[in-house]
Amino acid sequence: MMKSIDDIRAQFPQLQRTVYGKPLVYLDNAATSLRPASVIERWTRSAASQSANLHRAVHCVAVEATEAYEQARDAVRDFINAPEREEVIFTSGTTHSINLAAYSIGQAFISEGDEVIVSEGEHHSNIVPWQLMCERRGASLRILPVDETGHILIDLLPSLISPRTRLVCLAHVSNVLGLVNPVRSIADICHSKGVMLLVDGAQGIVHQNVDVQALGCDFYAFSGHKMYGAPGTGVLWGRRALLEQMPPMFGGGEMIQTVSWSGSTWAPLPAKFEAGTQDISAVPCWVPAIEVLKEMPQDDALRDYIYDALTSIDGLTLYGRSSELSEKVPLFSFAVQGVHHEDLALILDKMGIAVRSGQMCAEPLMDRFGVTGMLRASFAPYNTMQEAEYFVSSLLKAIKMLQ
Repeated sequence: MMKSIDDIRAQFPQLQRTVYGKPLVYLDNAATSLRPASVIERWTRSAASQSANLHRAVHCVAVEATEAYEQARDAVRDFINAPEREEVIFTSGTTHSINLAAYSIGQAFISEGDEVIVSEGEHHSNIVPWQLMCERRGASLRILPVDETGHILIDLLPSLISPRTRLVCLAHVSNVLGLVNPVRSIADICHSKGVMLLVDGAQGIVHQNVDVQALGCDFYAFSGHKMYGAPGTGVLWGRRALLEQMPPMFGGGEMIQTVSWSGSTWAPLPAKFEAGTQDISAVPCWVPAIEVLKEMPQDDALRDYIYDALTSIDGLTLYGRSSELSEKVPLFSFAVQGVHHEDLALILDKMGIAVRSGQMCAEPLMDRFGVTGMLRASFAPYNTMQEAEYFVSSLLKAIKMLQ
């Protein structure tokens, strides 16, 4: 049974607070979502009564902690429909996941002269790790451009892929534009040419029904803190056949099978990629976070209202426009002529509205559109139409004050 908006909001304590004497309107969800009481309670319970190293000791508390940790892996596996639980690698977030993938894929599959393709609309976390890997391996980074609306020029991909291309990397949903990329179609193009596909799912995991088998990608990375979970948690999912060939990025405890002065061997998946003591208290929070996310309705009416409102404001340029709103999530980045994005953000903050200003960790995309930064308002299912209307009216006031 779908919960009402009031029931949903009641689960999130931070929505009850005020800033500058005004009710908080939290519209920075693309950066970090709020956490429900069930996640906070799970974290507190783990920290208070289940602190013990995982997979090692045989005492009661260690067994409980290990069971909670592995139950989280099962929950993630079910949520994304991964073929096997061992393919779910726990990390500290999407950035960690992509760096791990870049290092290990580079070591296993990338040679001097090879190529990696990254889309022009990517977050820095899906650009810089590949730059570093290409520098280490003597490979080249090629760019799949976006058009004037921000849509990836997918028709160019087949010709951009060469016999030396080994991997394509792109976001499921742009963290700047809110546009949903057609991952399945891209995966089909890649696989028809023998190329792997890695997807940055930091936004996609929140707004799309992610089924990694249906998407057809080879790797999918995402974070807990954007999907109502604990900060410092993330996942890298990869196909077993590929993960088995990839060396670990980190060495240490628990990721080994044997250690001697003559050399070491690695533990089976997923332990091979989970060196050291994991976040004992935070990882179990995947279970309640996923349960909350499953209950969240997607409010197309709110998305459509904000889209129509922003596209009707004189002097405002909305990036990521689309004739098909079904391919856009409720995430909106824009610039206003003659107004600095940070000034707008500061005024909105005084009105109780939390938004993001700046480059959104996507400087190449800002360069593509010729701006130094944008203002971003990103909505979650706990945001109401009343909040959306207040945001629009407050934005209009702020623009008038600054022009």
